[in-house]
Amino acid sequence: MRNIILFDPADVREGLLPLSFTRPVALIRHGILTISEKWQRAIPGTYSYLTEDYLAEKFPMIESADGDDLYIAGNVEPDEALVKAILDLDKNTSLVKEGKVIASRGSLEASVKTEYDGETPLSISRPYDIFLTNNEAILRDYRILTTGKKNHPLSDTCTLIGDPVMPDGTPALFIEEGATVEGAFINVKNGPVYIGRHAEVMEGCCLRGPIALCEHGVINMGSKIYGGTTIGPYCKVGGEINNAVIFGYSNKAHDGFLGNAVIGEWCNLGAGCTMSNLKNTYAPIRLWNYATSSFEKTKLQFCGLITGDHCKAGINTMFNTATVLGVGVNFYSAGFPRTFIPSFSEGTVQGMKPVDMSRFFDTAERMMSRRHVSLTPIDKDILISIRENTPV
Repeated sequence: MRNIILFDPADVREGLLPLSFTRPVALIRHGILTISEKWQRAIPGTYSYLTEDYLAEKFPMIESADGDDLYIAGNVEPDEALVKAILDLDKNTSLVKEGKVIASRGSLEASVKTEYDGETPLSISRPYDIFLTNNEAILRDYRILTTGKKNHPLSDTCTLIGDPVMPDGTPALFIEEGATVEGAFINVKNGPVYIGRHAEVMEGCCLRGPIALCEHGVINMGSKIYGGTTIGPYCKVGGEINNAVIFGYSNKAHDGFLGNAVIGEWCNLGAGCTMSNLKNTYAPIRLWNYATSSFEKTKLQFCGLITGDHCKAGINTMFNTATVLGVGVNFYSAGFPRTFIPSFSEGTVQGMKPVDMSRFFDTAERMMSRRHVSLTPIDKDILISIRENTPV
């Protein structure tokens, strides 16, 4: 069994904030799986992480006794050619593409570098990469997760639109064990739909693939879910969602629009919460860049809400195009907030103030206990570290 260490490239980790504040880069969900889960299926072995010091107690790095470790960039995703090239690496050799280290054997600072001559691997380096390439990521993961597994039948109360089998012979709709789908309209003409274990799609829902609903996720009655959307484990969603990735344990359970967005874990968007993903002027979008502490110009025309973990928004909250919320933001007000709100801030359009951490932890513990998950002392230390090193 190989010892594999998924490392955070420094520039990439900073570029993926606020999503990488609370996790190694490889634990970001993209498609159906996290990047770490993709590698664990591609190369069996013992996995650990090389990440920031304040995350290391929860996500420790484990080195082998003989020093023959494989280091793999946590933002890069596996494919057959890349996996072969990594497994063929000699000791003390790095695999490089366009000046960036993809993988290294023996040491992250290997003295010998070899250029990877395959196609540029699928990877993420900015939050918007996650939704821009989520269609492709869903398709890749879908084939991995459904090959050789039992597909459970669709209820007669549902309508399937499109060919039930994709050109490669893979089912266009896959329903895992224990899932419930009733009275739904499911369109697979543009891509497959994956329904995870013990997930539920309620009556009146309209789904247009490619879509992934992960284990124990719920889509409430009458929802409209468009392609390129991932609803992570234990999430509950409703309303209209288009090309959004919700990591896990988060809720947008009511009417309102979410599009071209990435939502972290343990977030709650209240009833009627809606957000713009397109400027009225159709102008290119500027997005907050943590590395430069300024708004950067992008070539994007569509970009919605990007949030770190533990963010809350009150009922009927409105977010402007390309709004970024740090970790632990709580906004509850009519009117549009600024398009960047720092971590651990709470308030209204009249003004924001620092979050009281004791009260924050009480809220987080109550929310997490509903999913039978504990907020551990290590989790608290991580959140305190983010708070102390992220000025409000």
